[in-house]
Amino acid sequence: MDNELSKQGLDLREDDGAGSVKIADGVVAMIAALASTEVNGVSSMNGNLTHELLNKIGYNNLTRGVKVEVFNKCVKIDLAIIIEYGFNIPTTSKKVQEKVKNAIESMTGLEVTDVNVRIAGVDIKK
Repeated sequence: MDNELSKQGLDLREDDGAGSVKIADGVVAMIAALASTEVNGVSSMNGNLTHELLNKIGYNNLTRGVKVEVFNKCVKIDLAIIIEYGFNIPTTSKKVQEKVKNAIESMTGLEVTDVNVRIAGVDIKK
């Protein structure tokens, strides 16, 4: 498999002549953001939108707080999340790291080398 990295994403070229598949960096960021918000205790990404509001306005804003670096089929993810009050931060962060890594690797075939989680705030609205 030959890889070509561009600013928009990663080209995956197969030698079988069937064509190519290009994975945009934004797709990888979307997978990371969705996987993060599925973890119990994560209120939202980057603290400015809740998951319920995102359903109404669209998922494009979901990738706020997600930075993706792809190089040679390896991915590094930086996430900024808002955690719900009362949840253990180290435990919840570990679950986010595992969920994001598994989701990206299973959906894209890329290797996730780092999932860095930054707690941007605590949701205390309950």
